[in-house]
Amino acid sequence: MSTRLKIAVAEPSLILRSGLISVLKRLTTLEIEIVEIGDLTQLTSLLSWQKPDMLIVNPAWPGALSLQQFRQEVGCRQLRCIALQNSLADATALKAFDSVISVYDTAEQIKEKLLALTQPADRPEQKPEPLSAREKEIVIGVVKGLTNKQIADRLFLSTHTVITHRRNIAAKLQIHSPAGLTIYAIVNKLVELDDIKDTIHTPSE
Repeated sequence: MSTRLKIAVAEPSLILRSGLISVLKRLTTLEIEIVEIGDLTQLTSLLSWQKPDMLIVNPAWPGALSLQQFRQEVGCRQLRCIALQNSLADATALKAFDSVISVYDTAEQIKEKLLALTQPADRPEQKPEPLSAREKEIVIGVVKGLTNKQIADRLFLSTHTVITHRRNIAAKLQIHSPAGLTIYAIVNKLVELDDIKDTIHTPSE
């Protein structure tokens, strides 16, 4: 099954632009629709209208404008930007791009780079928001089997405040049961296993 891509090729040089487009059209397993842009002054308006999946452009562009700002300006936040390297270029500038295509790349190398950009980016694992000292105290009370009122009495709080803290804890950790909190407390060394092994959880008041 072929992969469908809409690729904008923005390059003032007719020879470079035509050569790259010719290579792209010959790539197997890829069904590519080409948006050809020879005048970079028209780049923003054409991309806003065409909404391509990828943009291949000279790394000297966009100058002082960051790629993130450019994506926002054209309304294509998911646009993958690829540098077309035809001479020595600043390594820092190239790092800002999602990928780099060299004029010396083979057709197979270009295809592999395009296919790599079609894969979903790995999302960094989101760590739970850290608990405050008070929230940790409440977690300890819960895993020891105390009711909301007992926790409130021990910490000199109102029962309503304890309930509010427990809601915040559940939202931060995405843990909604005493058993889950027990595992969290042991793993994060809030309690020792010996302290709670005989604990029987009762419904909170």
